[in-house]
Amino acid sequence: MGDDIVKKEVSDGEEEYEVEDLKERLRSSRASRFNLIANQFGLLHSNSQSVFTGIKHLSKGFVIHPDNRWYRAWTKFILIWALYSSFFTPMEFAFFRGLPENLFILDIAGQIAFLLDIILNFFLAYRDSQTYRMIYKRTPIALRYLKSSFIIDLLSCMPWDVIYKACGRKEEVRYLLWIRLYRARKVTEFFHKMEKDIRINYQFTRIVKLIAVELYCTHTAACIFYYLATTLPPEKEGYTWIGSLKLGDYSYSHFREIDIWTRYTTSMYFAIVTMATVGYGDIHAVNLREMIFIMIYVSFDMILGAYLIGNMTALIVKGSKTEKFRDKMTDLIKYMNRNRLGRDIRDQIKGHLRLQYESSYTEAAVLQDIPVSIRAKISQTLYMPCIEKVSLFKGCSSEFVNQIVIRLHEEFFLPGEVIMEQGNVVDQLYFVCHGVLEEVGVVEDGSEDTVSYLHPNSSFGEISILCNIPQPYTVRVCELCRLLRIDKQSFANILEIYFCDGRKVLTNLLEGKESNLRLKQLESDITFHIAKHEAELALRVNSAAYHGDLYQLKGLIRAGADPNKTDYDGRTPLHLAASRGYGDIALFLIQKGVDINVKDKFGNTPLLEAIKYGHDGVASLLVKEGASLNLDDAGNFLCMVVAKGDSDFLKRVLSNGIDPNSRDYDHRTPLHVAASEGLYLMAKLLLEAGASVFSKDRWGNTPLDEGRMCGNKNLIKLLEDAKSTQLSEFPYDSQDMIEKKHPRKCTVFPFHPWDGKESRRHGIVLWVPRNIEELMKIAADQLDFPSGDCILSEDGGKFFDIDMINDGQKLYLVKETH
Repeated sequence: MGDDIVKKEVSDGEEEYEVEDLKERLRSSRASRFNLIANQFGLLHSNSQSVFTGIKHLSKGFVIHPDNRWYRAWTKFILIWALYSSFFTPMEFAFFRGLPENLFILDIAGQIAFLLDIILNFFLAYRDSQTYRMIYKRTPIALRYLKSSFIIDLLSCMPWDVIYKACGRKEEVRYLLWIRLYRARKVTEFFHKMEKDIRINYQFTRIVKLIAVELYCTHTAACIFYYLATTLPPEKEGYTWIGSLKLGDYSYSHFREIDIWTRYTTSMYFAIVTMATVGYGDIHAVNLREMIFIMIYVSFDMILGAYLIGNMTALIVKGSKTEKFRDKMTDLIKYMNRNRLGRDIRDQIKGHLRLQYESSYTEAAVLQDIPVSIRAKISQTLYMPCIEKVSLFKGCSSEFVNQIVIRLHEEFFLPGEVIMEQGNVVDQLYFVCHGVLEEVGVVEDGSEDTVSYLHPNSSFGEISILCNIPQPYTVRVCELCRLLRIDKQSFANILEIYFCDGRKVLTNLLEGKESNLRLKQLESDITFHIAKHEAELALRVNSAAYHGDLYQLKGLIRAGADPNKTDYDGRTPLHLAASRGYGDIALFLIQKGVDINVKDKFGNTPLLEAIKYGHDGVASLLVKEGASLNLDDAGNFLCMVVAKGDSDFLKRVLSNGIDPNSRDYDHRTPLHVAASEGLYLMAKLLLEAGASVFSKDRWGNTPLDEGRMCGNKNLIKLLEDAKSTQLSEFPYDSQDMIEKKHPRKCTVFPFHPWDGKESRRHGIVLWVPRNIEELMKIAADQLDFPSGDCILSEDGGKFFDIDMINDGQKLYLVKETH
């Protein structure tokens, strides 16, 4: 199989399996946390390791990791000496005035062991309480130890018995022996580890600890009781609790001649019955200082008794924080064993659970019973300063940021944790409050390259969420991190409401990534989604206008939507409101300053839409506000309307100022089409609007010629009557009459239509003369322009025939070289 499986016994008979993949030891896996931890710890578990395998060689020296198995063996060895020193120090202080030779040798051996422990502490790596990273540098390790317990540890190792004898057996020197009681902290640390070790029964551990506390307190009190009796002058020792003691026929008047264990047992008996406040009366204080000490001791015993009773009650009732941690860890071990999870994921689970136990400021533990409204205020107080500085939300509204803040969740991650892996689908957006993370790119061969570091006020996961693409980089924790998290669905819901802020978020995302060359490849994806967001927003505004929802439309525009944005057909909200006849929406959009004459991709204006669908009220409103039909090809448009036979539409179009003599590409007017098709009503409407029967198409035919070829007698009579009427009004030839009755005007500009804005100048409005040459001459004189060579349209087309120029058309006088 290629896997090593190591069994570990747990308290309830379960076996914990730790799976080590041999392949993971030989090559780096994709975002492998195991390798990171192995590099960080400086060791790999193997039976072939030497004594120095767990020592990591850095550029600044050798450093020992606390989890090294040899160092763990040393801690167990030094624990035995700590137990001995903690027990023997009060006894040495009270019962000995200079150690016997056999005990002196044992004492010297213990001090040497503790001296070695002091030296090892200068090489012992530690986990920083703020960043949770392992510190391997020798200088911080040494400074930390020097500032903490180095002086006390060093004083504890002094040979105080030798110093006592060298100083002439001065009693004050012996008081310094109590410094050695500081070593009891190693015993306390041992019990703390036992309480969290799920392989040992929790109640058993607690009971052993409580018994140890009680015995140690009574042992120390017994030694002090004996010390109080032996520090009086020999002639006054009969006036002490032990010198005056008489139990039955046995007298302690010469107690120094009794064996040491009998004296210790008697002192221990006195301490226990005093602590228990039984007070049989056989042993009691005799002199004043004994009374004072017993008063202090009994007062302390009340506190100790409350501590013991409280802990025993907690064992019976259950529910302590440590016990909850143990129960949860046991359940997790069972789950991991059942599913045979690998070492890396096991370490992550255990690390997170241990972090929750060691920290009392986790959000879930503190805020779970607080109402939502109060939690929202707490979130605003705690997280708003951080979120306001996030570059992703630069320029966003305070309401939008506030909605983000109240939906945030706080999480902590240990160094080495992989939060997001490259290529995964992401459904969480993270913001960095404290700590440092790194973005790592993983290539096909498994090698890794650090792309960037994420510091406080940074964010990650936004590219995958906003652009709907897989996570581009692996995100790994470098220091203990405090992160704020919001899920994708909540973020999307907020963006649905605050869509204007969503547009700014996408813009900020693009600007932030442009500065990083490694992320330039994502620019197209971000740009695409910005365009997609803009298109969706325009559709929402158009949808509100189409359905007549003025309230929603006002809300969208108030939130920042642009009423001039067009959809895929180039249609604005005003187009749709005009086509549906919504006068209130049209008026609101006009008040918002929309372009009233904007054209869609088909050349339709809002006024044309209102006319087309018969909404005369909206059309009148638009005309009143300055709208015009302004059709690109009015002749062709009118000809198509006439060909369809829509007389009502034609009547509305003509009433709104369109020229009935407009021509199509064949110079045919709408009257030509009506005459050729025999449309009597259409021809009558055109004639009433001022259409000329003398207009000629490119083949020289007039509408009357077309009517005669059609053969409709009524139509022929209508056209002949119109001809007579028009001839009687103008006694000139027909062409002259047309030009005078229906003169055309144009606007001529002295620059090329494709020139930039800096080259543009004012033009001049002229009546269209009889030919192109005359038009160029008049325009050049009026514009003070060197003689031009040609007249161009807005599209850059050159005019050869004066009849191709429509009324109101924009023309451009240029030279051929231009």
